Amino acid sequence: AFPLVYGSAFNYLMIPLAVALWAIISRAIAFEFHVHAIGSKRFWGWMFAGGSLVAPFGAGVALGAALQGFPMAHGMALESVPGAHASAFDAVPHFSGNALSFLSPFSLWTGVGAVVAASLAGGLYLCARFLPGDPIHQRAKAWTSGFSLVALAAIAVTLIWSYAIFPWAAAKWTGPDWWFWLAWLVIILGFAYKSMMAHAEQRDFTALLWGEGVVAQLWIALWATMYPYIVPETWTIQSAANPANSLAVFTLFMTGFVPVMILYNWYQIWVFRGRFTKKSVYGGH
Repeated sequence: AFPLVYGSAFNYLMIPLAVALWAIISRAIAFEFHVHAIGSKRFWGWMFAGGSLVAPFGAGVALGAALQGFPMAHGMALESVPGAHASAFDAVPHFSGNALSFLSPFSLWTGVGAVVAASLAGGLYLCARFLPGDPIHQRAKAWTSGFSLVALAAIAVTLIWSYAIFPWAAAKWTGPDWWFWLAWLVIILGFAYKSMMAHAEQRDFTALLWGEGVVAQLWIALWATMYPYIVPETWTIQSAANPANSLAVFTLFMTGFVPVMILYNWYQIWVFRGRFTKKSVYGGH
């Protein structure tokens, strides 16, 4: 749907995305080998843990770098092509940075923030997955209580930092509609409060749902802040999009594919519903 963004993103964000992909693959490998290992369970356990930390860090770094915009230039992409008429290609943008252009204090911070968010989400999930009194539930409850406050602090730091370095964000948050953004922030804090209270009362599944609501609200707020950009200060949605006929085909395909995928996954869960207990899935680990 957005080929220019896709092409430039994989130049700009190649390293953090590759690191995140490696971490996801290492998690899957470790999970499969851990159950069969005899003398190397500790190694595979650490590999799974490392992949679980590195994957959100790489994705968070990529997000922070994308928010800073892509280094782009015009009119130089074909200077090495014999006989090319440069003026015909002046309007074609191309990536002008290098492999390490994504590195900045802000992108590294968003990587850390993503690790905090993933740790909190994992803790909420484990609390909901196991019954109170189970050792895994007790450990997850202990770190989730602390990570809730750390996550709120990380959100505050990210908002203040973003306001300081992104004029497009500051202009929206303090513009004529400032009251709208303030109300949205209050709603997000309300969701976070409800999640923390539900967790404290051991209503773990409710806490997980409120926590997911916080994540959803933050993502919606991010896209609303960036609009009309898909990549801030680089591509608007309209300028980066494919022609209308290509988007129409893509939309028709996705509107048919996504419901089928959801129904298939729901059917799998329903068929195997009788085979799951609170710990049977993890029995070999």
